Amino acid sequence: MKYFQRIKAEIDPLPFLQEIDRIDNAWDASTGRQSKIKVQREALSIPLRGLRKSAIGDRDRRDVHESRWTTSSRHYPLACSFIKDFAKERKALLSRAKLVCLPSGHKVYPHIDRGLYYLLRDRYHLVLRSTQGSFLRAGDESVRMREGELWWFDNKQEHEAVNDSDEDRIHMIFDLLPRHLEAEIGGAKAAQKAQS
Repeated sequence: MKYFQRIKAEIDPLPFLQEIDRIDNAWDASTGRQSKIKVQREALSIPLRGLRKSAIGDRDRRDVHESRWTTSSRHYPLACSFIKDFAKERKALLSRAKLVCLPSGHKVYPHIDRGLYYLLRDRYHLVLRSTQGSFLRAGDESVRMREGELWWFDNKQEHEAVNDSDEDRIHMIFDLLPRHLEAEIGGAKAAQKAQS
């Protein structure tokens, strides 16, 4: 497969799910993703790391590289530790991250993640809940990711997700910047400034 790679399996999802369940109305606290991003309108999310709004300036949001831990991330120390440890293992830099719930019968519509931010980063999915396996398509390939599996996939291809099960599907989705591309960010910012 070109667009998918299973990185790890048999990760225990229960501690992460318990962390989410401890917070009342966890999925209702942040609705920006579903209200502002049309293809994500059926998905619920809990942002752990988001773009640094103060860094937007005159750039498109898709071109903002700077990110930060969100206020809500303090409620999810296990999830944050997992992302930090995996970034260290991959010799990569933390970028944006979120917990995402796709309710039964809902979908993420076909799209491509465009912009300088996505161009340089790798996208990962850790499946926390998916009784029948999570369907995800990228390009002309599709997989069913199982609970406890961590996958890389190429979000620069057209992709979509469908929850065809009768239970909510929950993933931890995060982006990492390979360290060897860190210098590209400086170049991208400089090019952006030169154009404005």
